[in-house]
Amino acid sequence: MAVHSAQKMRRIVAEVAELDRKFAPLIDRRPLCTIGRSIPTESHFESLVSSVISQQLAVNAAETIHERLVDLCNGEINPKKIMTIDEISLREIGVSGAKARTLKGLAGAVVDKTIPIETIDEIHDDQQIHDTLTSLWGIGRWTVEMFMIFQLGRLNVWPTGDLAVRRGWDIVHKSKKETPAKALDLKGEKLHPYRSVVAWYCYQAVHESRGLDY
Repeated sequence: MAVHSAQKMRRIVAEVAELDRKFAPLIDRRPLCTIGRSIPTESHFESLVSSVISQQLAVNAAETIHERLVDLCNGEINPKKIMTIDEISLREIGVSGAKARTLKGLAGAVVDKTIPIETIDEIHDDQQIHDTLTSLWGIGRWTVEMFMIFQLGRLNVWPTGDLAVRRGWDIVHKSKKETPAKALDLKGEKLHPYRSVVAWYCYQAVHESRGLDY
């Protein structure tokens, strides 16, 4: 995958500030967007596993379960190890039955090469990646969007189903009512081709509202 330099990202965020001037003060106050700025430390498979575990969970709860899964896999999460772990053991560390089924299905698709996980970053069409991964049971739009943004460094993903993105948007625009996902989909049309970066700063707005430095 391509790594975006700090110089390139500064150009991008400057353009974002032009596309929607409401973001300009926030961009000035907060750190420079980190999407695609470094090579991921996780494999693509590990990243997807993390996204599946994180579905509808608080960050701390998801991290705890992920750490337990790493221990269960003897320090390395990979498809073959996931295939060998029984569902009871997954349930005992906090993985729901539905997520256990999803993880097993993902691992099986990687092992039998239905999903070309190691080279998926070479697919340039985001929609093709979305369609490929959501063909698996239990992997939906949000999971794939988080994977494409934070693992593949794709810059034009617009995760309006994410409550934090909608909340951040409302903070930035001082909206009195919560913006629905469908409405935000339409508002995102003017933000091509850097919607992931806008979403990242929506997260930053939420973090700032909670007194977090990052």
